[in-house]
Amino acid sequence: MNHTLESIARYLEEKRLKMVTAESCTAGMIASTLADIPGSGSWLDCAFVTYSAEAKTRHLNVKPETIERFNLTSEEVAREMAEGALRITRANGAVSTTGVAGPSSGDGDIPVGTVCFAWSFEHRGGVMTFSETRRFNGDRNEVRSASTEYAISRIWHYHNELETRDLETRKPEEGKRDGTAAA
Repeated sequence: MNHTLESIARYLEEKRLKMVTAESCTAGMIASTLADIPGSGSWLDCAFVTYSAEAKTRHLNVKPETIERFNLTSEEVAREMAEGALRITRANGAVSTTGVAGPSSGDGDIPVGTVCFAWSFEHRGGVMTFSETRRFNGDRNEVRSASTEYAISRIWHYHNELETRDLETRKPEEGKRDGTAAA
């Protein structure tokens, strides 16, 4: 993880990203891991640990209807957590987690080890959000640790996807100065 963490830290600095975390099942492990790198204050704004449904609605503005309709462990809740964290901070990037770390499922029929993630970025005057659901094996702390590593490792992936989309939507003429179309 150290190599990945150092690479992510360089990426965040190069892209001038300022991150916020909104964590449930990882309970602050993402922020803590990011803070392990010296100088993290330049790209880590703050962190929220919102374990209960009430904390998610009160602090991150997750809609109660979203929780009722999709469950706490859902990409929809993860997305609202990340977007809510962006709205109330000075960050321009957010990562969130919500899931069932175990040892037993406290979220209905959702299997232990199921974690929903979201990554949100300010982009062109709006917010772009990506989400995934993964299932990890292991005990409670192994699930939390694997979730933390996964969440951090995907920051650059989704931010790069925004930049790739920008390149793909450029007009062909914009790619060349000599007037020929870009390939």
